[in-house]
Amino acid sequence: MTQKIPLLFGVHAHQPVGNFPEVVDDAVVRCYQPFLETLYRFPDFAFAFHSSGWLLDYLGRHHAPVMHLLQEMVARGQVELVGAGDTEPVLASIPHQDRLGQLKAMKERLERNFGQCPQGAWLTERVWDPSSVPALVESGIRYVVVDDYHFLCAGLETADLGHFYRTEESGQPIDVFPISEALRYRLPFSEVAEAVAYIASIGQGSQHGIAAIYFDDIEKFGLWPDTYDWVYSQGWLEQFLAAILHSDTVVPMHFARYREMHQPRGIVYLPTVSYREMNAWTLPPDLAREYGGFLHQEQEAGRLERRKALIRGGTWKSFLARYPESNWMHKRMLQLSARFHTLPKHRQTQEMREMLYAAQSNDAYWHGLFGGIYLPHLRRAIFHAITRLEGLLDKVQKRSPLARLDVDLDGAEEWFYHDRVAQAVVRPSPHAAMVEWNHYPLAHNFGDVLARRDEAYHDRIRERQIPTVHDGAGIASAHDRISYRNAITEEDLVFDDLPCHSFLDHLGEELLSYQVREEADPPVFCAASTAGWRVEKSFGLRKGVLSVAYLCRPGPAEGGNTVLRTRLYLSMPSCDGPGGQLWVDGSQIGGFGQEAGTASGTDFLLKDSVLGGAVLWHLGFPASWRCWPHRTVSQSEAGFEKIMQGWVLELEWTLSCGQELQIGLTGRIMADHG
Repeated sequence: MTQKIPLLFGVHAHQPVGNFPEVVDDAVVRCYQPFLETLYRFPDFAFAFHSSGWLLDYLGRHHAPVMHLLQEMVARGQVELVGAGDTEPVLASIPHQDRLGQLKAMKERLERNFGQCPQGAWLTERVWDPSSVPALVESGIRYVVVDDYHFLCAGLETADLGHFYRTEESGQPIDVFPISEALRYRLPFSEVAEAVAYIASIGQGSQHGIAAIYFDDIEKFGLWPDTYDWVYSQGWLEQFLAAILHSDTVVPMHFARYREMHQPRGIVYLPTVSYREMNAWTLPPDLAREYGGFLHQEQEAGRLERRKALIRGGTWKSFLARYPESNWMHKRMLQLSARFHTLPKHRQTQEMREMLYAAQSNDAYWHGLFGGIYLPHLRRAIFHAITRLEGLLDKVQKRSPLARLDVDLDGAEEWFYHDRVAQAVVRPSPHAAMVEWNHYPLAHNFGDVLARRDEAYHDRIRERQIPTVHDGAGIASAHDRISYRNAITEEDLVFDDLPCHSFLDHLGEELLSYQVREEADPPVFCAASTAGWRVEKSFGLRKGVLSVAYLCRPGPAEGGNTVLRTRLYLSMPSCDGPGGQLWVDGSQIGGFGQEAGTASGTDFLLKDSVLGGAVLWHLGFPASWRCWPHRTVSQSEAGFEKIMQGWVLELEWTLSCGQELQIGLTGRIMADHG
């Protein structure tokens, strides 16, 4: 009798912390529920299931029937649960003690809800870094799943795959399974007969014990474009399950069971790497273009399959270098993690720990075809957790009203002005600009505005590539499609040459650079202009009110008439939706998505129903002003889209020859009560 090839089939379900409830509900209706209901009807189809903790919690609170269905499938032995960090962090990007805490939180969640302790772990975005091994092992994890590409990068051949291997870090061993890239690209996009035939072919002519290994996003089964109709309406999933269970050559099996039955194939040392697409997404745009061209060249020459392990691209942490906004979030998270862990155990509350872990959710830190740094609501969730955690820590661990720290590790200090209500973070060098503005009662960072920057995929827009037509059997993967959610013009692809920080100042056309005058209280930032003016700027924070003061004086070589111009970038949760209202000097102007401006303005009130509060900027000296929405162009699996990142207010004052001008601004944040 022919030995059947084991099919190790696993799916990973995840929704980002802070995602819109309607988005998650739609994912339940179009993917999670029909997927589980379909597999429930095939109890002999053993499979592995991983879900992030936040999603499991959401299902338990809002979709109890789905949760009960999964619990029953676990109880009858159909489902092997797989662990991970509870909020789906990239383990390599967080400290060891947080890795342990995250893995423990997920383990306890699975034991509490399902009565099963996980032996295996899903690595977020399949990011392998040997430094994570000790935490995995110490948490009771015995195996992980990563791409077969990882193994090829370690020098193995394709013929060596289909088994698990053993690796170690500091003498702590763990087993690693190679997920088949070819199978990832076939399921569920190929016809059922072709997919099953491919699985059966894996074992032909191979040694005993080889397995077909699949573990990928469950969202491919209903949420990716065109997949709901294909997978459920046309019956692909049901036909696939029936075909596997009736196959004479394939048998579904749990990862843990397969591991019990076999010894590791050998020892392997995997390099720091993720899946191939991710490695490309981490590259700077110009290098990404060269990388893409090189891949195309190798594919056209028929060499790509043989050489792909030698063409690695970047590493996941490179996103922290590519996007300064990501690096800032990450380093603020690390800063607060360190503060949390210096507290005595009895002062480390569960709420603090939950906020720390929420700030470590991976999605807002990166970007590719997926990934959410371009999605303001996901960054807002990270900063919500950061701000709440910082407020909780401040109640038990006092800080100086003005602290100087190099948080982002760029070699220059940031200044943290704070009280119990608010905080303003200023980067003195070189432009004395505000990079973060927090309000603790609302747990919001008003400085969270992403700059427009070049992306390699913008070339597709410039070339006006039409949506892809899939000419093979089955349907197109999101990786192969090109579509547009918004009309995008060349003007939308003009990129920022400065970060979106508030109070970047120009005198005429000259960007001002400041030096610190330490003897002043509070310290004053001083700039000398080539136009013959001297500008002093200072920040203050008292009872939650932010103050910014300018003193403009003619220099020794007296300058002529000019203008002082500054911008405020504000992250308003309503974005260009109906919940935002702008009032200027008592008159309603419109929403945040509109452009406006007049020759004089003093009071700017931004009401935001999503925020549950308002921001009032008052000018001590009237200014000419204009405002507009700040939008970026990015891609997602649904297509190219424009997204409002923030609201911009540009203020301008005229400086008259020989006359000194003092300008004061105050910013007050008000929470709705009632």
